[in-house]
Amino acid sequence: MDHHAKYPGLSDLKTRARKRIPHFVWEYLDSATGQEATLKRNRTKLDEVLLRPSILHGEFTPDLSTTFLGRGYKLPFGIAPVGMSGLIWPGAERLLAQEAARQGIPYSMSTVATQTPEDVAPYLGEDAWFQMYPPRDPDIRKDMMKRAKAAGFNTLIMTVDVPVASRRERQTRGGLTQPPRLTGRLAVQAALRPAWLNGIRKTGMPRMKLMDSYAEQTTSLSSTEHVGYLLRTSPDWDYVKYLRDEWNGPLIIKGVANADDAARLQDEGVDALWVSNHAGRQFDGGPSTIEALPHIRAATTLPLVFDSGIEGGLDILRAIALGADFVMLGRPWHYALGALGDAGPAHLADMLAKDMASNMGQLGTKTLAELPARLM
Repeated sequence: MDHHAKYPGLSDLKTRARKRIPHFVWEYLDSATGQEATLKRNRTKLDEVLLRPSILHGEFTPDLSTTFLGRGYKLPFGIAPVGMSGLIWPGAERLLAQEAARQGIPYSMSTVATQTPEDVAPYLGEDAWFQMYPPRDPDIRKDMMKRAKAAGFNTLIMTVDVPVASRRERQTRGGLTQPPRLTGRLAVQAALRPAWLNGIRKTGMPRMKLMDSYAEQTTSLSSTEHVGYLLRTSPDWDYVKYLRDEWNGPLIIKGVANADDAARLQDEGVDALWVSNHAGRQFDGGPSTIEALPHIRAATTLPLVFDSGIEGGLDILRAIALGADFVMLGRPWHYALGALGDAGPAHLADMLAKDMASNMGQLGTKTLAELPARLM
């Protein structure tokens, strides 16, 4: 079935997903922290990035391919890690890993996913990235990396912008706890979303299985202070050195928003930086990622990943024009799952690629490398 006629844009997927995902889960997926000013700023500042159209280039098919960390990709975007992915849509980790393998794009799995690395191992492609919230205990740290590597994850992402739990007011008001429990109020919301509920009945109520394998969960916590916080630490520079020494493979530092940190991270031997403000979910008083990106680009020669606020192919082009080497999306893949189930991720990937190609036609850019010259 061709979904482009009915769901031509991400906003269409988002609207339908909201009708199919229970309210308390939607508030977890769609919310940010504070007054959600950073969430809005990510969008506003992306819209302010203008590109100059160019005419009379004749007929051509834009080349969307790129190279990142020594690997060639047909598309310059991938799937960012999202915690509790399988709560947002049943089986999400498996479905997204499978689609990433089909598309030949990176799939990133969160430490606080509802599946373990071993669970998703059969579905991984060649570009599996494991995102680590840094455990405090060195034995857990070593074992977690060993399990990720054995499962087929070849790239390690260390997230550094979650030193403490954020205060996500919308999420808290939604009533989600960890591990998730269908209280009376939440059970009513779930009953109104039969597709989601039927899927959960098959998979079971999601838990943070990897975290639970290291800690016996005996009490319910708020969704912003889950079991992961019982095990993780706020990392420092020594932690980066440790991971660089221990991990045999590419190491990406995620959550870089300050150019002052870029040069030192490069000196520590990391392989790439991930420019991100956690989609506005951690700190409500910082710049948008698109504002930070050019400054970080000027401060390092390392490859840069970009996320936060991306809503279409044009946004991907904007990020690349300003210095990103690769773009990752988190929420959009889950909007796609919520809207169309198994068929959603493939539709989103096709939508993004078509949107990029259409806009590159307007810009007269045959390759991604030509985009910076179109900045206004």
